[in-house]
Amino acid sequence: MTDTTRPAQSAANAAAGSSTVTVRCQFCSTWNRVSAARVPDRPKCGKCGRPLLLDRPIPLGDDDFQRTISESELPVMVDFYADWCGPCKVMAPTFDQIAARHQGRALVAKVNTDLARNTASSFDIRGIPTTIVFRNGSEVARQVGAVPGQKLEELLASASTG
Repeated sequence: MTDTTRPAQSAANAAAGSSTVTVRCQFCSTWNRVSAARVPDRPKCGKCGRPLLLDRPIPLGDDDFQRTISESELPVMVDFYADWCGPCKVMAPTFDQIAARHQGRALVAKVNTDLARNTASSFDIRGIPTTIVFRNGSEVARQVGAVPGQKLEELLASASTG
């Protein structure tokens, strides 16, 4: 049976080829390598069987940040934020939308700078929100401050083509 309701996602899956993302299950902390083409199918954790929830920003901390960005073959857009930050709260729904729209083509993550101080420090995060896009484990684009969703889309697009 052919799914004609998601032609844009089907094209994205074909473009993603055999790319993978490596993420830790939010429920049991087991590392999972997921084919980008399978992300819209709601993959499950290999250990606990619960969904990996890759259609929304995944939370990262000091213990799983580096492995996630370095072992993911897709661009990884990271929102560095804090719970108390007003502009960060305003930006949160935009990151949710980008994660849903780009599932299988990019991984969207979030890092609470109050809880992941080592990671925030290693990337010299001095203002929040800060958005960094990583490709093959390296920073390729950065935006400091709250911006419209279109600017974040452009940031991700520039990293995807680079």
